[in-house]
Amino acid sequence: MSIFYPVQLLADWLTYSVFFITLKTLLADAVNFFIYDTIKIFILLSVIIFVVSIIRSYLPPEKIRAILSHKNKYVGNVTASLLGIITPFCSCSAIPLFLGFIQAGVPLGTTFSFLVASPMINEVALILLLGMFGWKIALMYIVSGLIISILSGIIIGKMKVEKLVEPFVYQNTINGNMDLPTMTRKERITYAKNYTWDILKKVWIYILIGIGIGAWIHGYVPADFLAQYAGSGKWYAVPLAVLIGIPLYSNAAGVIPLVSALTEKGVSMGTTLAFMMSVTALSLPEFMILKKVMKIKLIFIFAGIVAIGIIFTGYLFNLVL
Repeated sequence: MSIFYPVQLLADWLTYSVFFITLKTLLADAVNFFIYDTIKIFILLSVIIFVVSIIRSYLPPEKIRAILSHKNKYVGNVTASLLGIITPFCSCSAIPLFLGFIQAGVPLGTTFSFLVASPMINEVALILLLGMFGWKIALMYIVSGLIISILSGIIIGKMKVEKLVEPFVYQNTINGNMDLPTMTRKERITYAKNYTWDILKKVWIYILIGIGIGAWIHGYVPADFLAQYAGSGKWYAVPLAVLIGIPLYSNAAGVIPLVSALTEKGVSMGTTLAFMMSVTALSLPEFMILKKVMKIKLIFIFAGIVAIGIIFTGYLFNLVL
């Protein structure tokens, strides 16, 4: 039973008993999805931001910088991508760590490698892929995800786009957060609560908009839509799958059952994996949150580079498999 089962019960009660929406209708599916995901995402964000804030209060910025700011900057991209694999966060909840890296002085390109790898690759998805499709597909998934995250970070790092990040992101670096490790336990908790509340105040409306769009697609777009228009042999299948995946919100583990269903309906493996990577690494709620910390131009650069990498990987998988 999922830890969010009580949230699902609450969503069901509100949808069917409070709002009196007819069971198993498109509207019911959309509303139920919106309520469930809104509560779940805000719980996850609150808990993860709070925990990350507590951890950050113990980690001196110079230690983080030393780990990720390697003399060979490419090693930093590889390290950040590997770190992303062992941090099982969705794209939205990876952002607090992303901000922490920037404020610790980690190069922007390296932080983007982490931001791509964390939601795209995780051990749960790897185990599920291994069980459903075998070790070759699982290995190809993790290698391709690492390559995309590493190359994305390297390219963004070479573009020198630091000026496209909002100035407030660097405030902690400018003012110095070196005093954090000397806090008392009570001060750490107070700091974490204030930081969590501050982040949520800035992003809540963008999260609701992103989930709302995702709920509409979930309720009103037919389940076989992707299989119908992105079947095997269609040249446009991979980029279409990537575009369709962007408005949806899920983690890799959550979308893998859909990947399995799509392959059974005739969608090629490369197309379905491109869809999965798009859902996890290019989610609309993520862009809504990133809009508060960087210029739209940088969001387009980030999304474009990652999308090109995913599309290339999809075509490669379709060619090889």
